[in-house]
Amino acid sequence: MKNFELFLSGSGIPIFYIKIGLGFVFSFLITFFSIPTIVKISRRKNLMDEPGIRSSHLREIPNLGGIAIFYSIGICASIFAYELFDLYKFLFASLIILLYVGVMDDIVVMRAYKKLVAQIVVSSLVVIGSDIRIRSLFGIFGVYELEYFVSVIFSIVTFIILINAFNLIDGIDGLAGGYSVICSALFGISYYRLGEYNYPLVVLSIIIIGTVLAFLYYNLSNYRNRKIFMGDTGSMLLGFLLAFTSICFIDIFIDKKLIDVPRYHLQSAPVVAVAILILPIVDTLNVIMVRLYNKKSPFDADKNHIHHKLLKLNLTHRRSTFYIILFYLMIVGVAYYLRHIDINLLLLVIVSLGFFGAYLPDLLYRLRNNKN
Repeated sequence: MKNFELFLSGSGIPIFYIKIGLGFVFSFLITFFSIPTIVKISRRKNLMDEPGIRSSHLREIPNLGGIAIFYSIGICASIFAYELFDLYKFLFASLIILLYVGVMDDIVVMRAYKKLVAQIVVSSLVVIGSDIRIRSLFGIFGVYELEYFVSVIFSIVTFIILINAFNLIDGIDGLAGGYSVICSALFGISYYRLGEYNYPLVVLSIIIIGTVLAFLYYNLSNYRNRKIFMGDTGSMLLGFLLAFTSICFIDIFIDKKLIDVPRYHLQSAPVVAVAILILPIVDTLNVIMVRLYNKKSPFDADKNHIHHKLLKLNLTHRRSTFYIILFYLMIVGVAYYLRHIDINLLLLVIVSLGFFGAYLPDLLYRLRNNKN
């Protein structure tokens, strides 16, 4: 890899910017040229997503776009952000397991408990094996440093929740992909501002943006023969990687007292991370609460998701996606502006705004019906 970096640095341009440029271009191109082949094979072998109770589409659509996402990230991250795989030994193995489980579920539909077992294994590998975990709550509910065992359990649960949360918001065209781009951009900018020690995470964020933008070109296509979904493969991979980047973000602001590691301070770091990932968090909590209130299993499929509510207002997939992302971007802006206030107050504000966004479509629907 040192020879590779010497080769890249021969142009005189800082190697970091070369990695960003090449990482984005290659991740975009690999996904862009892989998806048509996947669509062709999916149609030939009838590997399609059939409309169901939670579906917002009426026709069979290929749902193996996640394979292209993994293919692109796996190649580009291991070349341009290889430091991450040196530092976190079990990261790539976790991605491979999620790929296998996701493809199996997209093709033959795995039982929920089998997926959960795989997610527990993957999360445990990263949390315990790579030591990627939430070590402190920075004073949320009066809790600061977590004991090792508590930290491990809490981190594994966090990974599992976010993996499934991204799976749940993947219900309309462009939402999971578009939100992943926004989250990766926000984390990438944050890592860039925090200095060169975090540059590999910046490169990873750029690679995710490149591959997902290429996927969105097909996902948002008006031509049926081009359209594709990311499926569970894509949503679980993106959920896992964004959980990984968010926990790394929180971890940066913990002073480990290591010589080579810079010291940063942001008391509200966990809440800022929650604000960036607020859509899947709130959407998942909301549907679980609604199902429990209606005395149904939390795992029963329904149409109580935020995107389903916007579709009831006769909005298109693209408009629904745009309005959802715009509203939750506003919440990130609020979190950034208020980042220096009391952490518990900030958490209350962010979560309240998140749930307000979840129920705003219901309010608009009732107002419209009352007028009619």
